[in-house]
Amino acid sequence: MPPRWVSGRDIKLLGFWVSPFVYRVIWALKLKGIDYEYIEEDIFNKSPLLLQLNPIHKKVPVLIHGDRVICESYVIVQYIDETWPHCPLLPQHPYERAMARFWAYFAETKLLIIIAIALCARGEVQERAVKQAMEAVEKIEGVVKGEKLFGGESIGYLDICLGWISYWLPGWEEVGGMQIIDPIKFPATSSWMNTFLHHPVIGDNLPARDAMIEYFQKRSKDISESDWFEGIIRLHLQP
Repeated sequence: MPPRWVSGRDIKLLGFWVSPFVYRVIWALKLKGIDYEYIEEDIFNKSPLLLQLNPIHKKVPVLIHGDRVICESYVIVQYIDETWPHCPLLPQHPYERAMARFWAYFAETKLLIIIAIALCARGEVQERAVKQAMEAVEKIEGVVKGEKLFGGESIGYLDICLGWISYWLPGWEEVGGMQIIDPIKFPATSSWMNTFLHHPVIGDNLPARDAMIEYFQKRSKDISESDWFEGIIRLHLQP
């Protein structure tokens, strides 16, 4: 059980309703039974509070714990796990903790950014991005193969960090008219997605799907027409 002194007055979370990064923090807090106050941010018209608390990146999520401010979703989840050690999320063994952090970083840098390109691009660029994303998913498939969850029998740090694959990715596939998670090619990943989403804490804490689809339809169009999208493609997509 969480310490009795923990209450929503002690902890505040600045977030954005459709951000998978924010939901990492929500899931971690909920899994540990930590009460908190949620503050919705308009990321297109950032509040003075957000700019004050996260002047470097100016992004959500931001966790306020008393007089402490913690930014970046991975960092926040680790902070939560270390501050409230009941129901641990990270593995206990140092090597296993290192591997969980490695694969979380891999998914962020080798998969998520490529899927974002595939979502916003069309034609040959999208085809290249989908191929590259599937190559990354193949690596993740090998990690979860034979396991119920990345954390074993209970949701852990890596499940939370990769949780966007279970809910956001199918929505992005619909918006982009593409398929990355083929259940025949990636049965272990598909099974994990189903198991993760059926956990009550996860299933009860997700953005409305129709609203999410509508948001990303508009957002992907805006990004594809931006001046900087070509630079992102050149930086991250293999020739």
